[in-house]
Amino acid sequence: MTINPASVSQLLRQYGCGPIPFVGTENAFYERHLLFDRVIDPKVASARERFEAFSRSVRDLLAQRWVLTKTTYEQQNAKRIYYLSMEFLIGRSLANNVCNLLLDPVVQQAVQEKHIDWLELIEQEPDAGLGNGGLGRLAACFLDSMATMQLPATGYGLRYEYGIFKQSIVDGWQKENADNRLRDHDPWEVARLHENVEVKLNCSFQLRAGNFRVIPGRPSSLIGIPFDRPVVAFGGKTINTLRLWAAAAPDYFNFQEFGTGAFVGAVGETLEAESLTRVLYPDDSTTAGKGLRFLQEYFLVACSLADLVRRFQRHNTDWDKLPEKVAIQLNDTHPSMAVAELMRILLDDAHLGWVQAWELTKKTLAYTNHTLLPEALEKWPVTWFEIFLPRHLEIIYEINRRLLVEVRFRFPGDEGRVERVSLVEEGKQRKIRMANLAIVGSHSTNGVAAVHSQLLRTTTVKDLAEIFPERFSNKTNGVTPRRWLLGANPALAGAITQVIGDRWITDLSQLNQLKPFAEDRSFREMFLTSKREAKVRFANWLKSTSGQIVDPNTIFDCQIKRIHEYKRQLLNALRIVVIYNRLRENPGADLMPRTFFFAGKAAPAYRLAKVIIKFINNLAGTIDGDPAVRGRLKVVFLPEYNVSLAERLIPASNVSNQISTAGYEASGTSNMKFMMNGALTVGTRDGSTIEMAEEAGEENLFLFGLTVEQVENSRAWYSPYWHYENEPETRAALDLIFSDHFSRNEPGAFDPLRETLLTFGDYYMHLADLASYCQAHERLDALYADPGAWAHKAILNVASSGKFSSDRTIAEYAADIWKVEPCPVL
Repeated sequence: MTINPASVSQLLRQYGCGPIPFVGTENAFYERHLLFDRVIDPKVASARERFEAFSRSVRDLLAQRWVLTKTTYEQQNAKRIYYLSMEFLIGRSLANNVCNLLLDPVVQQAVQEKHIDWLELIEQEPDAGLGNGGLGRLAACFLDSMATMQLPATGYGLRYEYGIFKQSIVDGWQKENADNRLRDHDPWEVARLHENVEVKLNCSFQLRAGNFRVIPGRPSSLIGIPFDRPVVAFGGKTINTLRLWAAAAPDYFNFQEFGTGAFVGAVGETLEAESLTRVLYPDDSTTAGKGLRFLQEYFLVACSLADLVRRFQRHNTDWDKLPEKVAIQLNDTHPSMAVAELMRILLDDAHLGWVQAWELTKKTLAYTNHTLLPEALEKWPVTWFEIFLPRHLEIIYEINRRLLVEVRFRFPGDEGRVERVSLVEEGKQRKIRMANLAIVGSHSTNGVAAVHSQLLRTTTVKDLAEIFPERFSNKTNGVTPRRWLLGANPALAGAITQVIGDRWITDLSQLNQLKPFAEDRSFREMFLTSKREAKVRFANWLKSTSGQIVDPNTIFDCQIKRIHEYKRQLLNALRIVVIYNRLRENPGADLMPRTFFFAGKAAPAYRLAKVIIKFINNLAGTIDGDPAVRGRLKVVFLPEYNVSLAERLIPASNVSNQISTAGYEASGTSNMKFMMNGALTVGTRDGSTIEMAEEAGEENLFLFGLTVEQVENSRAWYSPYWHYENEPETRAALDLIFSDHFSRNEPGAFDPLRETLLTFGDYYMHLADLASYCQAHERLDALYADPGAWAHKAILNVASSGKFSSDRTIAEYAADIWKVEPCPVL
């Protein structure tokens, strides 16, 4: 797509705004919002007030296209995609919407005329932390791609009042703080109070002594209130919707109880209802927290299905047409109750027979699995279904009865298989296997990288894959190049556009044209200049916001992702200790100066992950205080990792560490963002990193470590003590840690690391891969010493990243799973 410079007036006419200016007069959008929304003199508006007025002005510009998009879908009665996800990590919206609406001339005029500090303005918007990591970020990328590809789609999620917690570091330890993201009004969302839905439960709740008590057998209702956010296509022609549900109580107020002084009891039902969507990821270390999560998942499913069925019925009276007009995608196992809920609607509300309802349910639903970790394949206690959702339990039991009859017929005498595929896990506490329910109740199950999909079929749900082989496929993840290259890295994006044009923005395969330019000395210089610019920009931002000083002349060596043992931040830290020891023993060693960046959050109840964060911070402090290595090594743990931080750090990075234990990372998407921004990958053969190496050539990545097969084949006999006893650098690094060198004022603080790495057998095989990991970085060091050779490999990585656009992923979903065609908005 060619973007021609357009005047501000032309842009305003394009969005149907007529003669109304954006800024500059008392009748302009911006000034009117300041005056009439805030009732203040625009001259004295605060930065936050200016941000809200600017954002509402941008929303005004897109409003008519938003309405036209909805009208077009209604008039065309198009088949629609409904994407259900418990997470949408959308980040900030203002800059992204300005980019996709092509409003740069409008912003430039406003900044000049009103003397607006644009960077200060966008910093006023909190990151919408409606997710924990890759799952939610992927969902946001998919929404961007569906809109840009003109696909009629709606995202469904929950409107959490408190997003993922705000992380601070106190004495090296992670501290969780509430993220009250709705303290200030969100200028992008639109409440649709008249489109609320009722969600019925088979129990009630009672507030007593500050605690909620479940009262079984007393039915009650919750009200789902939808809040819509615009999802802007690149070019601004299509504006899809992300609909987030907030929980509320029915119109009820116990005036008598209030009048007698029982103030809290009088509003108990309201407090109970609103608590349902108050927090993202309740503490799952407690039964109460797990129970709240169970109810959240059902609330999302019940609200969303009621909404989409209502929309379907406006234009269709024949239920057999449901799969022709509706495609529901379950983003991971969390929305799996959609199987039972859609069956309930078809059986109880539409009064269809079982066979017809079951066929329609399977044809309408599709399921994406995102993990191989057993703990993420949810299993809910049967007793919870009995208390909250007894009708759904009846339906699940009948689905299971029919399934097991079929399995016994096809595999006579194989009771082991029958037990494994059953939707009910027998035991001391009987549980419903939600992943099995999703697979059995849908027509499609896909993994998110080639190796993940293979392991899913051959290991995780092997029996179900053998029963329903036609349902399984792979859809390798991708990320949107609009946010992660065009918006995040303007210098590199400009350099790319200068040599191959701008079609890559909506067709990332065009980056393949860059490959010859890896041989071009002038383009290599342009590439290195753009990387230098991004590093300086990040260093300046970090200093201004935190006071930390980093040197852009060092290698920026990054690992940014959720803190988990299998992602192996600890392996990275061990590598740094090895390097630290080398420099202590040989201060004259030839080593490129490095800054190691870590960022990521640990689940509040995940003790070992918090110890790893503490160790990284103590490692940073020890290195900073040691004159033998100062200026050559620096470790920085960046607190409060979010989308906005990633947008700054990824373009500045030279090195991307993707070092999960092989066979444990489903896909990964940060690896793709680093690749398309010109960082070189040091990684294991895991997730989508394998496919990155296939696209760019293994010689252009730094792969190391055990393969999936080697991890599995060595599981029975692997001993970390062998590496401790036979690898001197490994032993020296561990001995230094266990000697309290990094915890002199906190002796024993890192005993859990000894237990993990040695006593308990090093389950994620850190020590098995440590020597190979260090060798990979030694090869990288040698390459970095030759800027031309480094730029050559980095450019080839950028040129080979076209496959990893979410546009390609969504095109595959649309063609292979959803059978949905574009519906252009004219």
